[in-house]
Amino acid sequence: MDLRYQQNYNVYMPCTPYHFGPSALIGYIFRKWIDLPVFVFANIIVDVEVLLVNFLHLGRPCHRLGHTLLIGAVVGAAWGFVAYLGLPIISWSMKIIRIPYQTNVFKIIISGITGVWFHVLIDGIYHYDVKPFWPIQKNYLWRLLSKNHVKLVCIICLVIFLILYAVSLKKQFSNKR
Repeated sequence: MDLRYQQNYNVYMPCTPYHFGPSALIGYIFRKWIDLPVFVFANIIVDVEVLLVNFLHLGRPCHRLGHTLLIGAVVGAAWGFVAYLGLPIISWSMKIIRIPYQTNVFKIIISGITGVWFHVLIDGIYHYDVKPFWPIQKNYLWRLLSKNHVKLVCIICLVIFLILYAVSLKKQFSNKR
């Protein structure tokens, strides 16, 4: 990859904050089947790989095997296991933000895997260097949408999630009266 490409497409900047919108919305809507906090944090935790590559100055590409569907499944399952160990903290956190929460180990592990996969798919569209279908080297997802469209969709998802969450909170407080 030449320097001109890097400057034009900013391939080395992770866009993790954008992942919160779609993952929160999907996790919230499908929370009967998806463990919301595990799914959302799986969408974020996979970018530890990018941070480590940059921090350790490992060079290019910054999205490596963790940003593939195959190895991402292992990362997601490992995150699900760690989350399962921290279940009392997660349950307590969900009570604080007033989102009903019921889970089991299967739901947690599947949510970790699908959360990482969701991240990989978004990054596959956004970043040239992601190889989602590794060992296949071609990124068939790149540029299905422009970067601005990806950001817009992510922001719209966040707004929709916040509206749904606010409505839920309003109902909870109305029912208590």
